[in-house]
Amino acid sequence: MQKLLNLLPSSSSKLLSRYILSLSTKHPPPLTRPFSHHPATTTTMSINLRTHAFAGNPLRSRTPNRVEPFSPVAAHETLKTRIAESAGESVSVNFKVLPFRNGRPLASAGSGDTWGLAWMALEEVKRLLGANLSADSFVYLGYDADEDSVYWAIDLSRESGLVAEFGAMKLCFVELRTLMVATDWVDLKAMGSLAIAGHARALLEWYNISRFCGHCGEKTVPMEAGRRKQCSNESCKKRIYPRVDPVVIMLVIDSDNDRALLSKQSRFVPRMWSCLAGFIEPGESLEEAVRRETWEEVGIEVGEVVYHSSQPWPVGPNSMPCQLMVGFFAYAKSLEINVDKEELEDAQWHTREEVRRALAFTEYKKAQQTAAAKVEQMCKGVEKTHSLSTEFNVESGELAPMFVPGPFAIAHHLISSWAFPDKDVNGIECRSKQPTGSMSNLKVKGCPHQ
Repeated sequence: MQKLLNLLPSSSSKLLSRYILSLSTKHPPPLTRPFSHHPATTTTMSINLRTHAFAGNPLRSRTPNRVEPFSPVAAHETLKTRIAESAGESVSVNFKVLPFRNGRPLASAGSGDTWGLAWMALEEVKRLLGANLSADSFVYLGYDADEDSVYWAIDLSRESGLVAEFGAMKLCFVELRTLMVATDWVDLKAMGSLAIAGHARALLEWYNISRFCGHCGEKTVPMEAGRRKQCSNESCKKRIYPRVDPVVIMLVIDSDNDRALLSKQSRFVPRMWSCLAGFIEPGESLEEAVRRETWEEVGIEVGEVVYHSSQPWPVGPNSMPCQLMVGFFAYAKSLEINVDKEELEDAQWHTREEVRRALAFTEYKKAQQTAAAKVEQMCKGVEKTHSLSTEFNVESGELAPMFVPGPFAIAHHLISSWAFPDKDVNGIECRSKQPTGSMSNLKVKGCPHQ
């Protein structure tokens, strides 16, 4: 890991080092373990990764106090001053800006199978936009005190003329899902960049769909550097905060027969199977949502529900800027499947060996490298369009009868941690005692490879 950190730019390396240190020194309090009908099963499952894709944002490791110069309010006041200043004046704080267009971050191709976010200096953004630039167009992302840098995002969807100019710089706006698949999940810098881009997209998409007050219909105005909004109507002044939509995602397990239930939808890539999932309803607990969704979609009654981990998911539709996927193991009390055809195309029980074969056969690394190569082609102007379906063409040789989502999705880790309870995310054997208490810790206890 230290060797990898040495390869990063100073700012990114320090941010990631501090974040990793915080992970190793701060542990969440243990959760009370629910009564188990299957103690032998639930105590042998392990969590095989440190953090999910889109989590572990190095810019969000600490929220500054309002009086600090890097706080959203203070930084936004400085931003207003900087925009009004003429070029050439000395500055003490670096303002770095990540442009977006139609929900796509500006990216650059790196060496090998890598990509990077195309951060721009505020002065460059001022040059590109001129008089059209307003401080209220920026959304605060975070800061790095060691590097005296504040990070912002800006939506340039209406500035179509800039696409060609960025193209001449070998930069392009890339779909976040494409960058997700193109990210090497063991590359700390790339995972950090993906988390930043996901956070930025979620804020900007919420920013764009919250232009009017849902209570009185008047226009809203940005507050706290775009981190919240407020109704402009003096008699209303309703506060509006970024939207997060919680979703439960669960691997339903038949402990007696050592099987897991996987489903597929018509929108899935052919032969891809995944976990059940559904939105939480008002007045419902997470566990109740797991049981209700499982019953509604496949007609199976669930007993014990065990928490696995959670993942922010900022790649859904624009109307839902950021979903929070909350993962569980759900233990079946009944086994007969009755598929709701309006929700699913099919659902079947699969043995542990069948799932292991699907995981072993699929070449996720090859898919990542292929997607990274396509990002490079796009930045060079070779490939203008990109189909997400091609990113999942991940098998080699004969077509496998089934495969599951890649390591960028929480579904993969729910499935793989059940199929291979004694291996980490890279398939390395972890000969250690499995956790017997809460499953909220993402790190495999005692595994020397993490």
